[in-house]
Amino acid sequence: MANRGTASNNSALISMIADEDTITGFLLAGVGNVDLRRKTNYLIVDSKTTVKAIEDAFKDFTAREDIAIVLISQYVANMIRFLVDSYNKPVPAILEIPSKDHPYDAQHDSVLSRVKYLFSSESVAGDRR
Repeated sequence: MANRGTASNNSALISMIADEDTITGFLLAGVGNVDLRRKTNYLIVDSKTTVKAIEDAFKDFTAREDIAIVLISQYVANMIRFLVDSYNKPVPAILEIPSKDHPYDAQHDSVLSRVKYLFSSESVAGDRR
C-alpha cells in the first residue's frame, strides 16, 4: 500500500476540541489517546480556556501526522474561524459538530459552505454545456 505521507491505517487518531461533556462522551467511546510524551489528542474548552490555547491546539492537531480527523465544536470553531476557514488540507479533515449548549448552525460550517460552493459551480458549468 502506498504511503500518502499520513498516518498508517492502524494508527490514525481522531482529535477533539470541544466542551467537557462532548470530550467525555468521545473518551468513553474509546477515542482518547495519551502518547509517551503525555500529549493528548483532545482539548477541553471551558470558560477559562484562552483563544490562544485553542489556536495552539488546532495548529498542533492539524500538524500531527497521526491524526486523521479533527472534531471541533462549532461554537469553538467560531472563536478561531479565521484558522478553520483558511485550513485547506484534506488530512486531517476538520469537522464541526454541535454541542449540548450550542446548537449546530449550517451557515457557519466551513465544510458545508465549501461543498455548496463546489456544487453550485458544477451546476453552473453543467448548464453551459
